[in-house]
Amino acid sequence: MSITSAIVLFAVLWFMIFLMAIPIRLKTQGDVGEVVPGTHAGAPEHHNLKAKAKWTTGIAAVVWALLFWIITTGQITVRDLDWMNRLPPVSGEEQ
Repeated sequence: MSITSAIVLFAVLWFMIFLMAIPIRLKTQGDVGEVVPGTHAGAPEHHNLKAKAKWTTGIAAVVWALLFWIITTGQITVRDLDWMNRLPPVSGEEQ
């Protein structure tokens, strides 16, 4: 795995995990009962994005390390995911 691939993998994992973490323990203005005039009641009041970004970085680092190990050791290859047998046969040089 090249350095660019590793960085892209980490970035994709980070954003996926961050987007899953954003709604966790989110307090909206409607929940708190203090809706600012001109805003929606579903607008966030307490979002704690800094803490969520820190947690996301830690979780993404662990998931990235696991995937990096799987990819670099060859535990799972593209051929393992070829359930319909559409890839051409492996020649003797590639084994």
